[in-house]
Amino acid sequence: MVHLWLRAETKPKEHRAALTPSSCRVLIQNGNEIKFSIIIIYSRDEEYEREGCTLVPFGTWKTAPSDAYITGLKELPEYDNSPLSHSHIFFAHCYKNQSGWQDIIRRFVQGNGILLDLEFLTDERGRRVAAFGYHAGFAGSALGLDVWAQQQIHPGQKYPSVEHFPNENDLITYVKDRLNKAISIKGYTPRIMVVGALGRCGKGAAEFARKVDIPEENIIKWDLEETKKGGPFPEILEADIFVNCIYLSQKIPPFLTKEMLDSPRKLSVIVDVSCDNTNPNNPIPVYTGNTSFGNPTIAVETKNTHPLDVISIDHLPTLLPRESSEQFTTDLLPTLLELTNRDTAKVWVDVEKIFRQKASLIDS
Repeated sequence: MVHLWLRAETKPKEHRAALTPSSCRVLIQNGNEIKFSIIIIYSRDEEYEREGCTLVPFGTWKTAPSDAYITGLKELPEYDNSPLSHSHIFFAHCYKNQSGWQDIIRRFVQGNGILLDLEFLTDERGRRVAAFGYHAGFAGSALGLDVWAQQQIHPGQKYPSVEHFPNENDLITYVKDRLNKAISIKGYTPRIMVVGALGRCGKGAAEFARKVDIPEENIIKWDLEETKKGGPFPEILEADIFVNCIYLSQKIPPFLTKEMLDSPRKLSVIVDVSCDNTNPNNPIPVYTGNTSFGNPTIAVETKNTHPLDVISIDHLPTLLPRESSEQFTTDLLPTLLELTNRDTAKVWVDVEKIFRQKASLIDS
């Protein structure tokens, strides 16, 4: 029997779950035990109880049995550097030399725990078994278009905080209404440029634009073929909204530079879905720091009077928490069922090997 412990997400305005009630039903039917500690999530506790999960107090995952897999999505609670002794399954964002990566790995080394990073669970072809990419792009495109609309409807006013939506249709209706008002003011429909358009994230970004009636000719789709010559790319300045959806795996020339933004441009919104601003190879080095749903945009200062707002929210899919969680856990479920063969299942053996390699670089 596999013992899974779903910890509560502590990131502000995070409403997704690594395990949904429907996925818990399947796991329990296959003989697994699931402990459930949660405070803020899109589902009610009763939904999990009905499927046979045991509810336990918030934070008790720290004292869970040693064989428990502590499962979550986003980072562990802040201001806690205590050693980690369990096997943890979550997105740690520390394998591409992001800021603070050594501190995260060190906690596992000191506690003799193991990090099984969701981002690096891959199949035989090297493709991720589960990802939020589509909904990240979808939500990023939605916010990018809405920020552009805000710039037209309420020029000079900062974009307000954002709450999650109960479903996709409500989000589309809201943005479409605001977009139509903005178009009537501006006199034209915005052009949205998606880089990384052939991946899951890019496809989601383009699809949202279509759903709010952006004409296909106004959706500029770039991928490896268009970017192979290397940046910077002045073409980005000709779009109203730039959505960065690439998966950064190596150093590349920047897509934009700060100096370029001083030139005449239409560009007024950047949506950095990839959020690699703490990566030394960041291809959009024109801003610093992530934004949040509580404070969604950063205004970039330039010599140009035309505004430029950046969205850099690192958990965009929580804009649609139920739909994104259901899609993610449906894809992840076959891999979770393989935990019964953790020592031999390639997907789990490989992800532990990555952890061991990183851990070998840390001084405890």
